[in-house]
Amino acid sequence: MAEAVEEQQTAVPLDDVDRNIIAELTRDGRMSVTQVAENVHISRAHAYTRIARLTGQGVLTKFTALVDPIKAGLKSSAYVTLKVSQHSWRELREQLRAIPEVHHIALVGGDFDVILLVRAVDNVDLRRVIFDQLQSMPGVLDTQTFLVFEDLDTR
Repeated sequence: MAEAVEEQQTAVPLDDVDRNIIAELTRDGRMSVTQVAENVHISRAHAYTRIARLTGQGVLTKFTALVDPIKAGLKSSAYVTLKVSQHSWRELREQLRAIPEVHHIALVGGDFDVILLVRAVDNVDLRRVIFDQLQSMPGVLDTQTFLVFEDLDTR
C-alpha cells in the first residue's frame, strides 16, 4: 500500500513543451488538441501524443469546468478548518468527500489538521453543513469557520 502512495507522489519529468501544454489546458480545458498544438507550436499528432502521455502518467488528472459559484446559486462560501483525532483521517476523508457542499479538502500541518472549502446556497445551508454534518462527524474535535467575502480566480 505504501508503494502505491509513493508511486502516486513521484514527480514526472516535464519539459517546456509539457509545461506549455499544461498551461494551455489549465487556461481552457475544452481547448481542442488542434488549438493546443497551434498555441504551443507543435504538430497536432505531437500534441495528441503528449496529452495522452501526461494523462496516462497522472499529470493531467481530469478535464473540468470552472463554475462561478454565485451564478450557480452558491451564494455563501467559507473555509472551514478541522482539528481531528489521531488516526481518524482515512475514514474522515471519505465522509467529507460524500458532502456535496465540500468543494476542496486538504490535509495540512499547523494549528489545525484539515481545511475545507464549503459552498452553500445561503447562510442557513452553510450553517446546516457545518453544525449538522461536519461538527457531528466522529473524529472531528473542533472547527473554525472563515467566511469568504470575495473569490478571485488566479488561473
